Amino acid sequence: MPNPNSQRITDLRALIADFLQKRLNDRLEKLAKENEKKPDKSYQSKIADSRKRFEKETWLDDAAQRVGQIQAVTHSLKPIHPDAKGTNLYSPPQTLPKLTIVGSHCLGENFAGDVVGNAAALDIHKFLKLAHQRSSLLALVLARDPDLAAALSNDPTKSNAWINAFAGLIEQRGRAASHTLAKQLYWLIGNDPHNDADYHLLAPLYASSLAHHVYQTIQDDRFGDAAKAARDARKAGDFSDRPVHEYPQLAIQQLGGTNPQNISQLNSERRGNNLLLASLPPTWRSGKLKPLLHTDSMFSSYGGRPEVRKLVRTLSAFLRSDPAGNAQTRARRAEIVDALIDEFLQFSAELGTLPPGWSRSTECGLGGIEKHWLDPDGAAQDALSLSAPSPPTPLSA
Repeated sequence: MPNPNSQRITDLRALIADFLQKRLNDRLEKLAKENEKKPDKSYQSKIADSRKRFEKETWLDDAAQRVGQIQAVTHSLKPIHPDAKGTNLYSPPQTLPKLTIVGSHCLGENFAGDVVGNAAALDIHKFLKLAHQRSSLLALVLARDPDLAAALSNDPTKSNAWINAFAGLIEQRGRAASHTLAKQLYWLIGNDPHNDADYHLLAPLYASSLAHHVYQTIQDDRFGDAAKAARDARKAGDFSDRPVHEYPQLAIQQLGGTNPQNISQLNSERRGNNLLLASLPPTWRSGKLKPLLHTDSMFSSYGGRPEVRKLVRTLSAFLRSDPAGNAQTRARRAEIVDALIDEFLQFSAELGTLPPGWSRSTECGLGGIEKHWLDPDGAAQDALSLSAPSPPTPLSA
């Protein structure tokens, strides 16, 4: 066991004391306002009770008894249906299998844990969310940190009992169970869809931590200061290191009605807003494709494409910003040039869908090389007709 760190113990004690003092101050302020509106003979008694209630040992002992009323989760059931009663899970992202698709496993160690249960006991969750040196008190509890134990109490028996109680916050309550209001589906794991034994029954849960991360990301992309600056730069044709993200046809689903806390703590922080990304096929829009006539260069048409103009403006603004001569600058420049090349190949492929021979028109002023690039079959036919021998002149009678 590592030796106790006296400074760390002192810091943890100060963190806990500060939390309890703020809770006490909020309570005393509320009592003062109530007494000001309507004088209460028991006002002083309530103040004394509040001070005793928020003494460290008293509050910790009470919190250890109430912690069973809430549960820390990453995947919850109530968003599926608010009246569903069944299993919630606490599965940190780092414990999940690494897959090639997006999921909770992508969050890593930086994830927001949710909590469900009695809202009156949420002060315990706020307490365990307190962070010291980038580690929450909950993480220290789960690690059975000896310095935290010493900070909680000088009595090892008491501090260990409290730590054991708080560690129960992440434990599954009862046996795994679904509910008639929950979603369930049969997933074929065998080869015979007619054989019931080839199915596995799944009970999907709501990935609360992942949904919260998505919500925070989209909110930042839509309303964050850096995102607003990037959009302003785009309008002005200036360069910005930050890309602009758009979320067309974004839908918002309300969870929990007028009291989102009934669903979970994170749902309450989002005011019940659950964002739904549009799951729609793309709408293909393209003008009528025409052959390149009345021009002596294909690059005039290529340069007029909207995406090409946008990329050229981006590259120009980037180079005018006098970026540092480093690998990051070269990579950014290469990225834009590659996108221009992709547009050129797309431009060429589109013209390749025209009927062969369009470049043989007398109205086509393209050079031979460009004709061979854009209309290879037509240019080949033209070359054959030029190289074919002239028919013999018939002899006169």
